[in-house]
Amino acid sequence: MRSFKSLSEQEVLALAISLEEEDARIYEDFADGLKADYPATAQILTEMRAEEDGHRHRLIDLYRRNFGDHIPLIRRHDVKGFVTRRPIWLVRPLGLDAVRKQVELMELETKRFYETAIRQTTDAGIRQLLGDLAEEERKHALLAEELESSRRSSGALAEEAATKNRLFVLQVVQPGLAGLMDGSVSTLAPLFAAAFATGKTWPTFLVGMAASLGAGISMGFAEALSDDGSLTGRGRPWSRGFVCGLMTALGGLGHTMPYLITDYKTATGVAIAVVVVELLVISWVRHRFMDTPLTSAIFQVVVGGVLVFITGILIGSS
Repeated sequence: MRSFKSLSEQEVLALAISLEEEDARIYEDFADGLKADYPATAQILTEMRAEEDGHRHRLIDLYRRNFGDHIPLIRRHDVKGFVTRRPIWLVRPLGLDAVRKQVELMELETKRFYETAIRQTTDAGIRQLLGDLAEEERKHALLAEELESSRRSSGALAEEAATKNRLFVLQVVQPGLAGLMDGSVSTLAPLFAAAFATGKTWPTFLVGMAASLGAGISMGFAEALSDDGSLTGRGRPWSRGFVCGLMTALGGLGHTMPYLITDYKTATGVAIAVVVVELLVISWVRHRFMDTPLTSAIFQVVVGGVLVFITGILIGSS
């Protein structure tokens, strides 16, 4: 690995060409990853990519006039002093805030590179171009910092916030809510059937644990294998499956844990209270994120829960 001070003017220009090419390709990847959900930000990144390409062409023209057609391959990781970049541009789906932060860091780093390169060169033409590019990168850095305010004033911020909310509902709330409803409701019957059949807390606890964990595993796989998210926009299948499976298990474990209490009547009373809280939470989530009227949500969830609860009691008491 070379130190920056050891580079010749020819090598400094070759490195600058490589940096501009890399930055342009990263901006293109960022824009491609954001265009479906955040078109306003993607458009800005596309424009920045075009400007980076313009910088590269100016650098190549100057290099050819001074040093000929052959450009040695010198990349950022061949020279000491550059910060290692995590390849977040390869991640799908892209995080909007992470992209903005990365763009700001990239522009600041490139500006510092040109300012340092000016001090290491003596050719007037090279110094002039490097100085011009340093000023343009400074403007890019300011643009990256002001991206938030420009998006807010143009209305893009509100649009992207709405998109974020839709994706959050599709990728987290929907699978989580499905799991929570299944875990909270479907495990009521086996749990309370065991409770009323045995009149003992430990066997009831074991039945509840088995039902909750089994349902969590089943729902997790069912959600993960339902679709790959490419057409529905529901995100990565295994992430959805994890959310759905986890919430299913938690929904069942909520009213199972009270049966760790040794007194049967106390444990059953606490479990019933937990069930009421779970059903109310599910109703609120449906109202908050699924635009269901609160009264309708409570009616739908509570009626289903009560029917399953009564089923368990009748079976356990028979």
